[in-house]
Amino acid sequence: MWALLSLAIGSFGIGMTEFVVMGLLPNIAQDLLPTQWAASPDQAIAQAGWLITLYALGVVVGAPTIAGSVARFPRHRVMIGLALALTAFNALTFLAPTFELVAASRFLAGLPHGAYFGIGALVAADVLGPGKRAKGVAFVLTGLTVANVVGVPLGTFLGQQVGWRAAFMVVAGIFAAATIAIAFFVPEHEGDPGRTFLRELKVFRIGQVWLALGIGAVGFGGFFAVYSYVAPLVTDVAGSPEWVVPIVLVLMGLGMTIGNLVGGHLADVDLKRAILVGLVALALVLALLAATAHWIWALGFFVFATGFVSAGLSPAIQTRLMDVADDNQSIAAALNHSALNIGNSMGAFLGGVVIAVGWGFVAPPWVGVALALGGLALAFWSFALDRRAVRVPA
Repeated sequence: MWALLSLAIGSFGIGMTEFVVMGLLPNIAQDLLPTQWAASPDQAIAQAGWLITLYALGVVVGAPTIAGSVARFPRHRVMIGLALALTAFNALTFLAPTFELVAASRFLAGLPHGAYFGIGALVAADVLGPGKRAKGVAFVLTGLTVANVVGVPLGTFLGQQVGWRAAFMVVAGIFAAATIAIAFFVPEHEGDPGRTFLRELKVFRIGQVWLALGIGAVGFGGFFAVYSYVAPLVTDVAGSPEWVVPIVLVLMGLGMTIGNLVGGHLADVDLKRAILVGLVALALVLALLAATAHWIWALGFFVFATGFVSAGLSPAIQTRLMDVADDNQSIAAALNHSALNIGNSMGAFLGGVVIAVGWGFVAPPWVGVALALGGLALAFWSFALDRRAVRVPA
């Protein structure tokens, strides 16, 4: 249990470092981009959105690269190294004096993200033994879920009151604690000497893997188009004070927590239906959010619903990826986080584009609707190929 808790501390830190920046975009933009802020706060916030995009790109690059490169090494030592890297790079975010250096630190902080979860899942499975793999993985991911309920809102509030850098000082401290805990409590886990980087990359030869990644990346882009700009939606669109932002983030986190539990059950009942219905529901919820965002109570409700539906999709998409990856389970687990962070990058970037051209802060949810429908189209394509494969004799 202590081993799993040690890993969960790290996943809590990852959830906090990934999402806390979204609630602090106005504060970061005002501090690091004062000239742009004076000319146009909207465009300064849109430019600060690149910090979200760069972190996500770091995850996309780092997940397959690191997971594939370290598969042959002892896993407990790899986890210590990843936790150390997360500590250092988040400390750099806290210390970096300019926007450019903060941007570089965000990219670096994203590199270990996917590998931490992918390899951590294997460690959790070994700790609990055969037949309890899902339970172990779920426990580790609990840290990520709790971060969205507790860590992100508190970090956002702290950043608003003391300065945005304080949130990343706390994050660096969390990763330092995770590093120590992993070193003490995670038992030795041997790697697989036969798993080379090139062998791991064979997963990319499977066409359905690409489609599963596309469903996650494009479909989840709709969620991140909203999450990235929650702060200005609350303050500029709904006209609420800044202290309401952490409350709305708590609602998002609660929706994600409940949705993750419900989504796991629905995926077990009917995986394909869970994906298709989930993507339709996401597009509908985002459209309703855009249409009612001027009322804070409606905004809060549909932010909760967005978190619920999006997190409900996550277990289904993860399971789909594992189903089509054959024996490449470890890199597939890491690649799932690459896909989600492509969605993070895409949603934040496109949301920033529509804000920068003057369409306002209600525009990103409409971008989210388009992305959710794009993910739905990819899902239909993937499942149609399944049906064709069944009809055609091997």
